[in-house]
Amino acid sequence: MEIFRLTLSQMLMMFVLIAVGFFLRKKSILPDNAGTIFSKAETWIFVPALSLYSMITKCTVENFSKDWKLMLYGLLLVSAAILVAYPLSRLFFKKEARKTYERQIYKYALTFGNFGFMGNFIIRGIWGDEGYYKYALFCFFISICCNAWGLYVLIPKDQNAGLAANLKKGLITPPTLALVAGIVLGLLGAKDFMPSFLLNAFNEASKCQGPVAMVLAGFVIGGYNLKDMVTNKKVYTATGLRLVVLPAVMMVALKLLGTSDEIMRMALICFATPLGLNTIVYPAAYGGETKTGAAMAMVSHTLSVITIPLMYLLFIEVL
Repeated sequence: MEIFRLTLSQMLMMFVLIAVGFFLRKKSILPDNAGTIFSKAETWIFVPALSLYSMITKCTVENFSKDWKLMLYGLLLVSAAILVAYPLSRLFFKKEARKTYERQIYKYALTFGNFGFMGNFIIRGIWGDEGYYKYALFCFFISICCNAWGLYVLIPKDQNAGLAANLKKGLITPPTLALVAGIVLGLLGAKDFMPSFLLNAFNEASKCQGPVAMVLAGFVIGGYNLKDMVTNKKVYTATGLRLVVLPAVMMVALKLLGTSDEIMRMALICFATPLGLNTIVYPAAYGGETKTGAAMAMVSHTLSVITIPLMYLLFIEVL
């Protein structure tokens, strides 16, 4: 129950930060391009700093030899999520509309939650650097799939380039490169030779990752009309699948397979988080439809304040 209380507290804190971002956008306190700046700061500074600090300080040879299997669990679960998303996304449209771009948004939304920005914030806020280190390993292949297959789905022009080209892009993103570099430096024992001010710089920058990500979410959502976003019934169905149904099925399956509570906890945080911002940011950059992604982000982030603590209580603390 203590963890449930901490989880609920963390979600409420995140909701406050999302509300701050929403207020900043609605009141035009920051310029409209501030969301792009926040996003680039997350991608190029704060998330890489978090990965570097955690891996350099925690990813020793002894720890990695025990924890590398977390990466395989993540790969297996995201592969299953992708396979399930294909038939589920077809259920949202009539037969003649199956090839619409909107279906691609649902396909992505049913596969990936906000496992990065929000997942990192929850894990680190409750279980600290040790918890984040393991969660980062768990999400290693999930992140690559998100940046490769996920963007292949979301960006119409990039689909013409083929999946192989997108996979390459997924491998060279700043967060992925920082994670790999951190693992290598950690295994080499670099923390014993690096100047303390450099590690402290990574640590201090990493503390900005969660708050800035939540303000970014609210800021992006604030750019859309609330009435338009809350009237799409399909969004509520997709949100229910994203936050409750699919994670619940995954938890039951893992429980039946005798999976440890630690892996179940990471899987739940990863796959029960609300829809992230990629369904807004990338379609907007390539002339795609953004209204659906914005509606999913707003509805799912709001409801996740309640669903994530309750899902944790049910599947980790009770069952």
